[in-house]
Amino acid sequence: MHVANLDELESFTTLDGSQIRELSGPAWTPARNQSLAEATVPPGGATTAHYHRTTEELYYITSGTGRMRIAEEERDVRRGDCIVIPPGAEHKLTNTGAEPLVLLCCCAPAYSDEDTVLTEPASG
Repeated sequence: MHVANLDELESFTTLDGSQIRELSGPAWTPARNQSLAEATVPPGGATTAHYHRTTEELYYITSGTGRMRIAEEERDVRRGDCIVIPPGAEHKLTNTGAEPLVLLCCCAPAYSDEDTVLTEPASG
């Protein structure tokens, strides 16, 4: 049995610029077909616009407020919202609030930098 505790995990920066603490994924857990991570976007920050060739993502907002863009569609998002991002859909998440924007990100198949294509210059 594998159990991960969020408070015990180190964060790292993904290719899109978000800070991640991976709870489960094939790089270090028995999970083979998906990954789950907590991502944080600081106030005034945003992910770099990107898409995934094969990965479908679910973003579940746990705190904060933001603006989500998928392809040409945009809308405000907040705690309790779940966003479905299809494979191949360019997307970007911007923190519009004064507090960190925190979300759970589920990827199937599991997240990988190799599946991530940036569509604008990376910030920072």
